[in-house]
Amino acid sequence: DLKQEGNEVQLSLSDDGGGLDIDRIREKAIEKGLTQPGKTLSEAEIADFIFHAGVSTATEVSRLAGRGVGMDVVRTEVAALGGRVEMRFTRGQGTRFTIYLPLTLAVTQTVLVRAGSKTYAIPSVMVEQVLQLRQEQLVAAYASRQTEWQDRRYPFHYLPHLLGISEAIAEQKRFSPTLYLRSGTNAIALHVDEMVGSNQEIVVKSIGPQLQRVAGITGATVLGTGEIVLILNPVLLALKEVAARPAIVYEAPKPQAAATQPTIMVVDDSLTVRKVTGRLLERQGYIVVTARDGVEAMEKLLELVPDVMLVDIEMPRMDGFDLTRNVRADKRLARVPIIMITSRTADKHQNYAKEIGVSHFLGKPYREDDLLEKISGFLKERRAAA
Repeated sequence: DLKQEGNEVQLSLSDDGGGLDIDRIREKAIEKGLTQPGKTLSEAEIADFIFHAGVSTATEVSRLAGRGVGMDVVRTEVAALGGRVEMRFTRGQGTRFTIYLPLTLAVTQTVLVRAGSKTYAIPSVMVEQVLQLRQEQLVAAYASRQTEWQDRRYPFHYLPHLLGISEAIAEQKRFSPTLYLRSGTNAIALHVDEMVGSNQEIVVKSIGPQLQRVAGITGATVLGTGEIVLILNPVLLALKEVAARPAIVYEAPKPQAAATQPTIMVVDDSLTVRKVTGRLLERQGYIVVTARDGVEAMEKLLELVPDVMLVDIEMPRMDGFDLTRNVRADKRLARVPIIMITSRTADKHQNYAKEIGVSHFLGKPYREDDLLEKISGFLKERRAAA
């Protein structure tokens, strides 16, 4: 079975034989000094010994088996290509090996993140969701080394720790971005300090031989600013984590006084639109907060919960659709009305906007009275529900 999934090629080989002889493998591992006779090991841990040099269950040496070098060579060569080998077996039913190899593309879509002072790129196809976790959620995640999303548990990691920077400490914020990533059958939750941009198309550059053998580093790119950025597969890095993660202590945020007037957030990459719309709303007595794209909006949403959001679709770094999905995924923000204002008024855009949680769709150009009436209606609904 050969297929492409995300930025990887998957080659699966299986048989319908008797599976692995776990008892025999354990005996051979003990003979080779790879484990102790009384040590308790799971079947998966015992099965992994077949990838060690010299371990073979064959009773006779032949051209195909008996020397204990085959699987060791396979894993070594696959790792040299930046890939990995996974194995599944059922006693009496057979064994399945899956080889994952990175697929080098000239251009790919990535998510840009910052951890510490460095920016990194992560293939977009790996990202299942991005959530902003509260401080108490982060404290619990670091304590248990796992977090939960959609009733599934994810091993929890801070990106610099996966890169061997064990002394790195995450920035203390009221809310911090966490990416839920999947590669093959493995998944993790990855804590970073900042989301720099989503769905960024980048040109992949090859990396030198020194980095090609490092699992989890799949390439590099040069941003428009001239900054060189590594392209990572953090799931692979997590499988071979080299440093223990220190505990991180978060201080409780100071409570802020609630605003007496409704707050409206305007998210648009056009400075003119932000200023014109802002003046219109301020004349009505509203408090106005502006953001030039979804990333800046998410940063400001860490500190406030607006009463209504006005959102454009086409914006750099994070567009209106991605922003809406992130807002709706955050319990603190999920009920904030979102009015999407855009010139893209085709039915497919309106239908998709409603599907992901947009409260009202308004085409450009629009009548100011229509916008103000819709905002007023949403505010009345929120007051009635309070």
